[in-house]
Amino acid sequence: MINDKADFTQGSILKKLVAFMMPVLGALILQAAYGAVDLLVVGRFGSTSGLSAVSTGSQVLNLVTFVVVQFAMGITVLIARYLGEKRPEKIGAVIGGGVVVFTIISIALFFVMVCFARPISVLMQAPTEAVDLTSSYVRICGGGIFFIVAYNLLSAIFRGLGDSKSPLLFVLVACIVNVIGDMVLVAGFHMDAAGAAIATVTAQALSVVFAVLLLIKKDLPFTIKKSDFRLNPQCKRFLQIGLPLALQEFLTQLSFLALCAFVNRLGLEASSGYGVACKIVNFAMLVPSSLMQSMASFVSQNVGAGKKKRAKQSMFTGIGVGLVVGCLVFVLVMFKGDVVAGIFSTDASVIQNAFDYLKGFAPETIVTAILFSMIGYFNGNNKTVWVMIQGLVQTLLVRLPLAYYMSIQPNASLTKIGLAAPVATVTGIILNVGFFIYLNRKEKAVTSPSS
Repeated sequence: MINDKADFTQGSILKKLVAFMMPVLGALILQAAYGAVDLLVVGRFGSTSGLSAVSTGSQVLNLVTFVVVQFAMGITVLIARYLGEKRPEKIGAVIGGGVVVFTIISIALFFVMVCFARPISVLMQAPTEAVDLTSSYVRICGGGIFFIVAYNLLSAIFRGLGDSKSPLLFVLVACIVNVIGDMVLVAGFHMDAAGAAIATVTAQALSVVFAVLLLIKKDLPFTIKKSDFRLNPQCKRFLQIGLPLALQEFLTQLSFLALCAFVNRLGLEASSGYGVACKIVNFAMLVPSSLMQSMASFVSQNVGAGKKKRAKQSMFTGIGVGLVVGCLVFVLVMFKGDVVAGIFSTDASVIQNAFDYLKGFAPETIVTAILFSMIGYFNGNNKTVWVMIQGLVQTLLVRLPLAYYMSIQPNASLTKIGLAAPVATVTGIILNVGFFIYLNRKEKAVTSPSS
C-alpha cells in the first residue's frame, strides 16, 4: 500500500531519513531564499526604511507562517500514523476536515492582518520612518494569507504521505515567481517594501495552484469524498496533536517579535542589521528544521507500525546528521558572518550590526541540531503537549527575559542579545533529555514481567 521509498519502517534509517529529509531541506532553502530575496532586492534598490519595514514585517509574517506549519504538523503526523497502521481509508477525512479548519484560520488571520496592520507595526516598535511601509507590507501579506495557509497545509499533506519531493517542486515555482516579482516591482517600478510583499503573495498563490494540480494527479492510496469536507471526528484528532504545537510556536514567535521590538529601540541601523541577521539565521536553521519535520513523519509511521525501537534510533541518527552540519555552519556564522551579511546590504553599519548579533547567536547552530531532532521524535510520538510545555519554558522563562535584560543594559549590544537563543535551547535540551529518560523508564515498567 505504501511504496518502498515512502515506507520508513524498514531498510537503512540513515539512508531513508536523509533521502526524505533532502527534499524537505531543499524546499526550506527555497522558502528562505525567496524571503531573503525580498530583503536583498529592497536593500539594493529600495530605502533603508524599506529594508527596516521588510525586516519587521517579515517577522510578523514568520509568526503566522510558523504557527500554521506547527498546526499542520497534526495532519502530517496523523496521515503518517494511518499509513503505518495500514488504515489509509481514514486519511480522506483528515484532509477534508483540515481544509475546513484551515479555511476558518485563514479568515481570522485575514481580518487581523488587514484591519490592524498599522497597530501591529506600532506594537512592533517599527522605527518612525518605517511605520507606513511596515503597515503596507503587513496589510498586503494579510490580503494573501489564504494562499500562504493553503501552501503550508498542502505541504503537510504531502509529507504525511511520505512524499517530500512534490513540495520541493511547488516551492521552486514560488521562488522563481518571487525573484521575478521583486526585480520587476522593487528594482523596476521602485515600489520598495510594498512591491516585495506583492511579489511574495503572488508567488505563494501560483505555488498553491501547482500543488493542487500535483495532488489531483497523484496516485493516492485513499479516496477523498465530498462528505469529508466538514468538521468531522478526525479534526479533533489532528487538533489534539497540532494545537499544542501551534500555541507553543505562537508564543515562541511572539518572543522573537518582542526581541525585534527590543532591537528596534536601539535605532534604525540596529533594526536593519538585525533584519539581515535574521535572514542569515533562517538559513542557518534549515538543516535542524528539516530534520524536525522529517523526523515527525518518520517516527509516526514507525510508531504506527509498532517499531518503537526503530523510532528511537532515527532520533539519534538525526542528531548525528544535525551536529555534523551544525558545526560547519557555526564556523561560517561565527567567523565570516560579516561577509555573509554583506550579501544583503552595502551599508557598513548595517553589516556590522548583523555580525554583532550573529556572534552571540552562533552556538545556537550546534545545540539546535540536538533539540530539533528530539522535538521531531516527540511530535511523531504524539507527545505534543510536552513539546508545548518545554517550548514555553524556553520562551517565557529564559529567552525573552534574558534578551530583555540584555537590551536594557547601558552597554546593550546585539551580541549579548543574541546569546539568549542558545541559552534557551540548552535549557530545552536538558528538559527533553529528562523527559526521554522518563518515557523510557515508564515503557520498561509497563513491559517488564515483574511489574
